[in-house]
Amino acid sequence: MRIGIPAETHAGEKRVATVPEIVEKLIKLGFSVAVESGAGDAANYSDEAYHSAGAEIVEGAARLWAESDIVFKVTVPTSAEVELMHEGITLIGFIWPAQNPELMQQLAARKATVLAIDALPRMLSRAQKMDALTSQAGVAGYRAVIEAANVFGRYFNGQITAAGKVPPAKVFIAGAGVAGLAAIGTAAGLGAIVRANDTRAEVADQVKSLGGEFVKVEYEEEGGGGGGYAKVMSEGFQQAQREMYARQAREVDIIITTALIPGRPAPRLITAEMVQSMKPGSVIVDMAAERGGNCELTEPGQAVVKHGVTIVGYTDLNSRLARQSSTLYATNLFRLTEELCKTKDGIINVNMEDDAIRGLTVIKDGEITWPAPALQLPAAKPAVAAKPAPAAHGGGGKPATAGKTVALFGAVALLFLFIGAYAPPAFLGHFTVFVLACFVGYMVVWNVTPALHTPLMSVTNAISSIIAIGALVQIAPPLTEGLARPDEWIRALAVAGIALTAVNMFGGFAVTKRMLSMFRK
Repeated sequence: MRIGIPAETHAGEKRVATVPEIVEKLIKLGFSVAVESGAGDAANYSDEAYHSAGAEIVEGAARLWAESDIVFKVTVPTSAEVELMHEGITLIGFIWPAQNPELMQQLAARKATVLAIDALPRMLSRAQKMDALTSQAGVAGYRAVIEAANVFGRYFNGQITAAGKVPPAKVFIAGAGVAGLAAIGTAAGLGAIVRANDTRAEVADQVKSLGGEFVKVEYEEEGGGGGGYAKVMSEGFQQAQREMYARQAREVDIIITTALIPGRPAPRLITAEMVQSMKPGSVIVDMAAERGGNCELTEPGQAVVKHGVTIVGYTDLNSRLARQSSTLYATNLFRLTEELCKTKDGIINVNMEDDAIRGLTVIKDGEITWPAPALQLPAAKPAVAAKPAPAAHGGGGKPATAGKTVALFGAVALLFLFIGAYAPPAFLGHFTVFVLACFVGYMVVWNVTPALHTPLMSVTNAISSIIAIGALVQIAPPLTEGLARPDEWIRALAVAGIALTAVNMFGGFAVTKRMLSMFRK
């Protein structure tokens, strides 16, 4: 089958649905690939690069659509593009079926099969590799911080210079989804003091792990709406949230809003009064501008100054990083193609028994199949009943474990008494060192975070190779005349022991270094 990559026709759209390195992988799956001339120019992918990867360069959109069995697109197709489709074509890209019912009817009339990448069931773990919403949101969150830095009047990180002290910028992120978390990590990496809020309490740890401070709304209500999205909150929660946003607006320098709920207008989080209360020179980046905006004064597609505050309402944040966005999107579509063509023969199979493919498929052979039936998720495991507290002794009220502890210590004391009475003096010294080493080693490992046990064990492995010193003693000649020299077989064993323990020592530290590097930025 032939995959076609048309040039995007929406104004300001610079992304392209696939990139040269993915073209090579699609060809290995058995497909032929055609790219409309100039489709990748805005993303810095030339026709020559596509041709070198094995794609055919086609002049004109009409010919590309007419000769393609499958078409990859980024943006929603226009009416003119629908007119170019032939019957039975397969279209893969962003469709937004809930927001585009007329388009759905037009595509159904063409007897098309349509896979909407935005309809992917994101709660399926194996669908993550195809999740274009996540990959594109991450790019947009990063770019939002860059846009804020571009118009902000000073450093993000605090500095002390000969000319005076510059305080760090304070950034507040409204919404800690994928885009919000990307913005938090970027702003923290630039040195700003970052705060964030989300209706879902479970993201607080994620915010902290990226270097941000989670600002909690003083109102108890769970905000998870399923599928990785937030739900519409009660009026009481929204009032408490507005009060919190008003406090943050007076304190911070930059606000980045990311709040969106699928199928609904963007919730209004930042009012005109909040904007007016912000310090002159402050910045708001409204990532929900395309759906009306989270800020009351946002003008979609524009950067405007209101009350001394710059409000950035760009709707093309992904296109401002077109090359990166295109690469990630192309990878998502390739992973989807792998699922559609498991036989690697260039023929796709839209398997409606597959939960991920069924969720993506909004039209099958001209029949509208959206919305997909709800997924049958596995039932939650029943809660484990708490163990009853240990029974107390009848008279004293002491727990039963106290008696066991006393008995254990008594037995150990008797053992030491017996050893001290009959063991040679030399043995007692060695035995004392052995017991202390066991105790210290146990306490060292026990008090370390479990996540660090692997690098810790590699270090203790290296340290335990102190046995090499014993081997060196066996190899070395005696210091006092008259003492017997070691037998040759003992000397050979000592040499082998040194070789093995050297591997243990150097290997242990090498493993530790590699493990600890995973925790560094």
